[in-house]
Amino acid sequence: MLSQFDILNASLLIVDDQEANIRLLEEMLRGANYTRIASTKNPFEVSELYRKNRYDLILLDLQMPGMDGFQVLENLKKIETNGYLPVLVITAQPDHKLRALQAGAKDFISKPFDLTEVRTRIHNMLEVRLLYKKIEHYNKMLEQTVQARTAELRESEARFRRLTELSSDWYWEQDETGHFTKVYGPVLEMLGIEVDDLLSEPSETQAAHWDKDERAILEEYIAARRPFLDFIYRRHNSDGSQQYFMISGEPMFDSSGRFTGFRGVGKDVTGSMRSAS
Repeated sequence: MLSQFDILNASLLIVDDQEANIRLLEEMLRGANYTRIASTKNPFEVSELYRKNRYDLILLDLQMPGMDGFQVLENLKKIETNGYLPVLVITAQPDHKLRALQAGAKDFISKPFDLTEVRTRIHNMLEVRLLYKKIEHYNKMLEQTVQARTAELRESEARFRRLTELSSDWYWEQDETGHFTKVYGPVLEMLGIEVDDLLSEPSETQAAHWDKDERAILEEYIAARRPFLDFIYRRHNSDGSQQYFMISGEPMFDSSGRFTGFRGVGKDVTGSMRSAS
């Protein structure tokens, strides 16, 4: 929420080629306790002044020599290409009001001035402008937070992968249907083994490569959604040799207790098994 201090401390720029009009508006604004008021009689300065100070509100006269208010608006739009253009135009020409709004101005003040109307329109425009800036700032902070959190998650995942690679040959995840969603680790490629060969339902040709009893025990664990630790099973190769794999896994559940799949690690322990025998 905005406080009265926020509104009265907003930065304003008066642009008018008539010194009398500037003084009148400055006196009115100071009488209403606005504290940050700047002015210029030179319309050619407005773009640079705005680029430097990013005023919360510009009170812009449309009828000025050399460069009128419509040209000033066009130049300001080149600066605020995707933003909110905080311009309140001042005009004595009724037909200029609609044209000014179409050109990007947010509201208008008619000459001669009705000071009560002027104060009300300025207050209302500043309220909208400052709320817009707050939302814009919040969105930027939110985007930065999301980016920082995303970077943290990526780093955490990278650390997890490195630790997994140190402690095992591969890490795997399955969804609730048994489909592999994540597999990390080089051992599968080195051994020439398909991921689905290791855990999922084997085909008739694949089944001949695995010990049927060991395979049945592993499938029982997965079907019952029970965790298993350091389970060892064998793969029979066409050359008569055997490979041994040690695998550990656990079921995953979401916050409501719904089963979402399995995850675990695996390791080729052929060398150690041959040494033990």
